[in-house]
Amino acid sequence: MSEFVSFVSSGAGDPDLLTLKAVDRLQRADVVLFDDLASGAILSHAGPQAELIAVGKRARRPSVKQNHVSRLLVDHARTGARVVRLKSGDCGIFGRLEEEMIALDAAGIDYEIIPGVPSACAAAAAAGLPLTRRLSARRVQFVTGADVTGDLPEALNWAALADPGATTVVYMGKRTFPKLAAQLIAQGMSRDTPALLAQAVGHAEQKLQRSTIGALADQLAQACPDQPALILYGPLAGEAEDKHSTGA
Repeated sequence: MSEFVSFVSSGAGDPDLLTLKAVDRLQRADVVLFDDLASGAILSHAGPQAELIAVGKRARRPSVKQNHVSRLLVDHARTGARVVRLKSGDCGIFGRLEEEMIALDAAGIDYEIIPGVPSACAAAAAAGLPLTRRLSARRVQFVTGADVTGDLPEALNWAALADPGATTVVYMGKRTFPKLAAQLIAQGMSRDTPALLAQAVGHAEQKLQRSTIGALADQLAQACPDQPALILYGPLAGEAEDKHSTGA
């Protein structure tokens, strides 16, 4: 029996954005270990033979420990089962993919990585935005707004994050954005820099809110949405248009 794992990226939640290869691996899987944000309609592509195992991790909620997830991957693969590890967005972007790869490497188990639509790209598309523009937005950067403790990471490149010519996407940053925005403003970035709060991207309850870094920081300091969210800021973020959008 071969021992093999397919790391499948589910995209931002809309099953229509799955790749053909992702659908094929789900349909043939014997076991699917899935994250919270890679569940719902995405799992309808799994065949009736598949055992579905929830292993999602959500901030400030009871979650499966990472070493347990890695152990499950190894144990199921060693049975010869066709194993899919289903991750949200693109699994290589803030998805702890490398830790699971290391566990499989240590166990001598082969794997493949199937890319998907990153949540940042799905959010920009939903908002009707490009992520880049000649002359005014020449660079895109993705950053996590939370370290393993849930706090704003230390030793961030503040000069880069405050670059007015970049589009910046903050993952997992709704709780720490007030602190992040304060640092950006201290670095010289205007409080009026356009920002976009993108909640539940790719789902029916998707909501896009145009704002500025200053106003959004004030809002999130008062109350954080329960939905998973991305924050985009930079010269293009204020141009968001979508039937689900709301103004600042």
